[in-house]
Amino acid sequence: MEYTAKYITEDIKLSCYDDKLFKTEMMFDQHMLVWFISGETKIVQSEATYTFTAGDIFLIPRHQLATIINYPKDGQPHKTVVMHLTTERLRAYYANQPVYAGAPAEQKIHRFRDHPLLHSCLASLIPYFEVKGPFPEQIASLKITEAISILRTIEPGIDAVLAQYDVPGKIDLVTYMEKHFMFNMPMEKFGYLTGRSLTTFKRDFKKAFQTTPQKWLTQKRLERAHYLLSEKSYKPVDVYFETGFENLSHFSFAFKKHFGYAPSSLPIPRALSGNR
Repeated sequence: MEYTAKYITEDIKLSCYDDKLFKTEMMFDQHMLVWFISGETKIVQSEATYTFTAGDIFLIPRHQLATIINYPKDGQPHKTVVMHLTTERLRAYYANQPVYAGAPAEQKIHRFRDHPLLHSCLASLIPYFEVKGPFPEQIASLKITEAISILRTIEPGIDAVLAQYDVPGKIDLVTYMEKHFMFNMPMEKFGYLTGRSLTTFKRDFKKAFQTTPQKWLTQKRLERAHYLLSEKSYKPVDVYFETGFENLSHFSFAFKKHFGYAPSSLPIPRALSGNR
């Protein structure tokens, strides 16, 4: 994979992938505002799947688990401008601004298509990526402040996302894990997102599921993979993307070991075969 990144500051970068695809699973520590210049991204979350292409602009709230698949498209690389809206900057911004008490925005990806105000703000950063030497922090701060102000103008209730600084509190472990098992995260991340230390997470997990986290996760992912293959006619390469396996060979090996046959050996679902 050919990957390059140019940074104006540590919070603003121009990212470029020039290969068939790049897949990763992430938990975002900071809010991210992303503008697509070219290429395509598929973001798989527990309750929704999003596809973004050239011109799209979206905000990913922090503490969101996601599988991200980046593709070049139409002969163009996967190219984006990414702006991190850090807790430190947001605290500084809201120290001098009232927090609107409107209807709360959902903690989900917010899509703005090619909104002219956001497009203008993010496109204006492009020339700065060619500037040699350190980028003035004052200008970077102004651009981030501009982006925050635009988001508040065009998205009622976004303060409920941006002005929320709390770390995750202790939540129901069973509900969370049943909803997010397909994300290949370190156990420390699962612990953090459920409001637990690693030791407490493992202890509570064993109490709730009567097994270790790794055994349970593997079982759940394989069951989900079998369902997608047998009932939804997914291809093995698509299944491993969405069930938390590191790569196709790892998925195929684990699947055959568990079920006794390769994922490619599953018969075509009856309902589908009858239409052929």
